[in-house]
Amino acid sequence: MISPVGAPSPVFPPQLAAHVVKVACERPDDRGRSLSQWDCAELGRQMVRDGIVDTVSSSTIGRILKHHKLKPWRKHYWLTRKKPRDEAFRRAVEEIIDLYVRPLRPDEIVLSLDEKTSLQPRPRATATKAALPGGKPNLVEHEYRRDGALNLFAAFDTRTGEVHGQCYERKRQKEFIQFLKHLDAQIPAAIHTIHIVCDNVSSHHGKEVRKWLKTHCRFRFHFTPVHCSWMNQVEQWFSILQRKRFRIVDFASKAELNAKILQFIDEWNEIAHPFNWSTKSVAKVMGDVKGQAA
Repeated sequence: MISPVGAPSPVFPPQLAAHVVKVACERPDDRGRSLSQWDCAELGRQMVRDGIVDTVSSSTIGRILKHHKLKPWRKHYWLTRKKPRDEAFRRAVEEIIDLYVRPLRPDEIVLSLDEKTSLQPRPRATATKAALPGGKPNLVEHEYRRDGALNLFAAFDTRTGEVHGQCYERKRQKEFIQFLKHLDAQIPAAIHTIHIVCDNVSSHHGKEVRKWLKTHCRFRFHFTPVHCSWMNQVEQWFSILQRKRFRIVDFASKAELNAKILQFIDEWNEIAHPFNWSTKSVAKVMGDVKGQAA
């Protein structure tokens, strides 16, 4: 076992340490245990079950894991590739990055667009009470009633940070076209090219949408590759909306929910700012893409 210079080497029974590491790197189900992940106490019990020791403390298991930089209770989501990370994938990523970082002409803008779905008002039996001095938190009534849901269609201007948004009862091609009409009316006629960055769901490129776009030529669509929602900048803005407006969900009705969302957008636009896609971040993205495509 190697320890930092000047630090004493931890002393563990070699057989115990080796077995702890081995078991910690296995799924509990593979050991016949009905656990979602290991913790120090359960690993200690497993050592006894396996006859390695008669007894061992959780703190000893913890020191062994720390020495080997193992944290079997942590998890990260990942996704099995369904589409190849090939040359076409690289070109699609490069196209969107170019839209985000290149200087734009005076007659074009880039909007990152998506929907935040199933936003429920959740009216409470009793109104939420504000925090009070003395460390008393906001009090949120546990019980609420279901009162339908709204879908927020939002477009984030990648150069100014300004957001355009509208709420609809449903999320179909019909509502998407209505939102495009809203953008068409809001964006000055001097802007001849409106680049739309969005994902490739059917409601964004269906027959009705394609028909509408034939008569509205200033819209140009750029679809993110499959499972690349992180490239859609509006997702970053949605996370801000979630933290600042939906941390506590307590609206009297869908009408109030709609009004509060639009108010939040207006207040955001007063202080709007873009997200910084620097040369360094772009180089990192492209480095990852090239590595995956290799």
